[in-house]
Amino acid sequence: MLKSVSRAVQLAARLSSRSSAPSAPAIRPALHLSRTFTRSIWSLSNSGPASGSRPKLLTATRALPTVSCGCGSLHTEGDKAFAEFLTDEIKEEKKIQKNTSLPKMSGGWELELNGTEAKLVRSVSGEKVTITFNVNNSIPPQLEEEPEQTQKGQEEEPDIVSTPNFVVEVTKQGAKNSLVFDCHFPEDETGHGEGEEESDIFTIREVSFQPEGDVDWKETSYTLNTDSLDWALYDHLMDFLADRGVDNTFADELIELSTALEHQEYIKFLEELSTFVKCK
Repeated sequence: MLKSVSRAVQLAARLSSRSSAPSAPAIRPALHLSRTFTRSIWSLSNSGPASGSRPKLLTATRALPTVSCGCGSLHTEGDKAFAEFLTDEIKEEKKIQKNTSLPKMSGGWELELNGTEAKLVRSVSGEKVTITFNVNNSIPPQLEEEPEQTQKGQEEEPDIVSTPNFVVEVTKQGAKNSLVFDCHFPEDETGHGEGEEESDIFTIREVSFQPEGDVDWKETSYTLNTDSLDWALYDHLMDFLADRGVDNTFADELIELSTALEHQEYIKFLEELSTFVKCK
């Protein structure tokens, strides 16, 4: 009996305090100045009030009321807030989208798309050169800067750039197998400053002979790893690629294409996520 009375008194006190305190807004639209912030879908969970407690938008500890709909799925107030947030997020991403259509590659490359995978094909004097890459997991992690640098650069956040690994396949008529290069972009090597000596912005990681058009890299074929390779041989391999149009100019255009494609796919994902949450 005493426990029931005590619970009733505590409940009355909670209701009184809630009715007297100003109600917090359900959600704050996330207005972003740079794409670094727009990728933080859960950033609202880290921007609580001055007391340091996290807002209850995404961390509710009680069961939220459900709403029935024709699709037969679960709907909560959290879903509604999530959908509103996604609507604002999609608008902001479209505002900062640099390319509504994918940029063209110079050099006569033909582009084929299959979701997040892209294929570039060109013919050079009877040889077929095929480049394949996937934009998934192609954005390098954002490193935390020193506090002083962060304060100075708050207004100029770096753009998100996609630097995918890519595979070059060179096929010759009459050859039994294709010569395949596994290439990637090392960190801090994706740009050239004025007056700086030009260096290769991509590197060859592995080279191997593989059956033409095979998606899977056969482990039974000898693979040349370039980590301990003689520099003279490595330079000849790089020149071999450059003679077939795979050089720094190509690499710069590939980064631009991949960045545009990745952003395009990201917006599509947000739109599909919004539709899924709304159950339309």
